[in-house]
Amino acid sequence: MIFFSHHPLVSSATFSRRDGVSEVPYHSRNIGLHVGDDEARVLRNRALLKEELGLARLVSAKQVHGDSILNMDWLPVADEEYPGHDALMTNIPQIGLMIQQADCQAVMLYDPEHAAVANIHSGWRGSVANIIAKTVAAMTSAYGTRPAALHAAISPSLGPCCGEFVNYRTELPPAFHAYQTQPNHFDFWAISRDQLRDTGVCIEHIEIAGSCTVCNENYFSYRREGVTGRFASVVGIKK
Repeated sequence: MIFFSHHPLVSSATFSRRDGVSEVPYHSRNIGLHVGDDEARVLRNRALLKEELGLARLVSAKQVHGDSILNMDWLPVADEEYPGHDALMTNIPQIGLMIQQADCQAVMLYDPEHAAVANIHSGWRGSVANIIAKTVAAMTSAYGTRPAALHAAISPSLGPCCGEFVNYRTELPPAFHAYQTQPNHFDFWAISRDQLRDTGVCIEHIEIAGSCTVCNENYFSYRREGVTGRFASVVGIKK
């Protein structure tokens, strides 16, 4: 699924679980090194992403459902995975910022005025921490980004149809309760859209894939499968 298709300087996509080399239960394009899959197969799957996007490096994080943001202000000599972050940003060309998913959102940001991008891992904990707003603020500080100029994309992820949180009264803040679509079910696509809007991103600049990973078996889903792989959303500046 391609995002920002009208912007020739940016390369961005969410990849399905198909067309990789991993075996059951990680079949077939698992990009997660931490789920029990064969490392060589995972690295091959990651290499395939770079080939398809035409990017030289792939940078990822060992995601921890926190709100730490890594500013990649250098070009690494090889692909790297850095511990302890849940958002990545850069204005260095040829770096693909990769978020690993199995129901959580990737929220991708592109600043066409300063040729900068960010990729955010936002599960429900990230939403509660408003890592989206923190990443927009970090881009503003680092690059001079104007939120009104940003373009954003919300990847395939847990949809309101399957976003059940039976303990929401203790897990989610009262402000989120208005996003309940049926008993105990919440629309986190709308929450992320509104968090983007509240930072100053224009609604017409926000793309929402609208595909639920629990319902759509083209994607890995922890809620559906338990032991499973991770699919990827990647964004980078081409040159």
